[in-house]
Amino acid sequence: MELRDLVVTPIVFVLVLLAGFIVRPHVTDQHNRVYFLPALAIKALGAVLLGVIYQYYYSGGDTFNYHTYGSRQVWRALVESPAAGFQLLFSEKPITASTYPYVGKILFLYDPSSFFVVKVAAVFDLLTYSSYTATAILFSLFSFVGAWMLFLTFYNKRPDLHRELALCCLFIPSVILWGSGILKDTIVVACLGILTFELDLLLNRHKISILHLSLLILSLYFIFSVKKFVLQAFLPAALLWVYLGNLRKVSSSVLRLLLFPIVFGSLILGAYYAAAKIGEGDSKYSLEKIAETAMITAYDIRYYTGKNAGSGYALGELDGSFYSMLKLAPASINVSLFRPYPWEVKNPLMALSAIESIIFLILTAVALFARRATFFSSLLHPDVAFCFSFAIIFAFAVGISTYNFGTLARYKIPLLPYFSIGLAMLYYPLKRDKKFSSFDVTE
Repeated sequence: MELRDLVVTPIVFVLVLLAGFIVRPHVTDQHNRVYFLPALAIKALGAVLLGVIYQYYYSGGDTFNYHTYGSRQVWRALVESPAAGFQLLFSEKPITASTYPYVGKILFLYDPSSFFVVKVAAVFDLLTYSSYTATAILFSLFSFVGAWMLFLTFYNKRPDLHRELALCCLFIPSVILWGSGILKDTIVVACLGILTFELDLLLNRHKISILHLSLLILSLYFIFSVKKFVLQAFLPAALLWVYLGNLRKVSSSVLRLLLFPIVFGSLILGAYYAAAKIGEGDSKYSLEKIAETAMITAYDIRYYTGKNAGSGYALGELDGSFYSMLKLAPASINVSLFRPYPWEVKNPLMALSAIESIIFLILTAVALFARRATFFSSLLHPDVAFCFSFAIIFAFAVGISTYNFGTLARYKIPLLPYFSIGLAMLYYPLKRDKKFSSFDVTE
């Protein structure tokens, strides 16, 4: 921590809370107002805690590398030579005579997804005098915006579940910690919330405006730039959400039954096409290579980059084929949702992850037991199907390709709000309570 952090960070923190106080009346109602400022403050504190953990527990890591050996160099260029700075931000060929004094200190220059994080941090650095902690707080503000929009998406549908949805979207500990600092995961979590809100607004509620279309496109672009495989998991679930939502609007049950196989077939084709298009131009994420990529990534994290972490796991042998992936699907979904188990804990951070996993396991068992008679019919509800399908697809993707509990704790955070929302909506049947009315921030 530097002197600039001690000076700038308190100012930025106060300004963020002040901005939240000003904005709150326009994006809340009488039932959800109580969650807004506490969630915003906890997000900011989570960003600071993440920095402390990386500095004193890990003795460095990605979050500092994105800043010290990334955004600070771009910030220096913007301050000392604006033309060079803009070239670093926007040019596809950033290495020129004017940028040469800066690019040699940028660690992620040749990694497009990581360099994208550097660019975002550099823009925030302009507002914080390149203070790591203050910039991290601005990342947490971005993450909070996405979390609040995700909350509003389902609060508009189920205002009676405001407490449960607030816990799911705003107060999951691992999402607060790993999804608030200068990391790829923060950008992904933020943009998924924005994307979910905008897709619901456009495709389910049929509301359209230039602003909301712009936010939808930007969120897609940010996720694609940082972790495109997230879209390969999300878009099939979003298609299911839209298809089932429109199918429910058909009044005739006979016609719905006749349309279901057509809708299901269209969904499969649409999901395949979406996943294929996202992977175009990148051999790692093409459908032909994705199984091989999962194998290489898992073994790299388990036996090379994370071999000394002491928190590795193995699900079985991968050989780069789809069959070897699919046969490990149940184990990979289980490890993402419900592990590490208590007897697998080897360090304090794993202990926290294990406690959270146990809670999810208990809540899942309670929800399934309570709704066992209506479980399958409940799964066909568009919101429940969407949340569970994305969570399970993503759990499979990260569980099969990580093989390290420490890395997995960070990688899996995008699925946790959706899985918990699905559990909440599964456990609590729809109630018509007159004291609750739908709140629409777009009106």
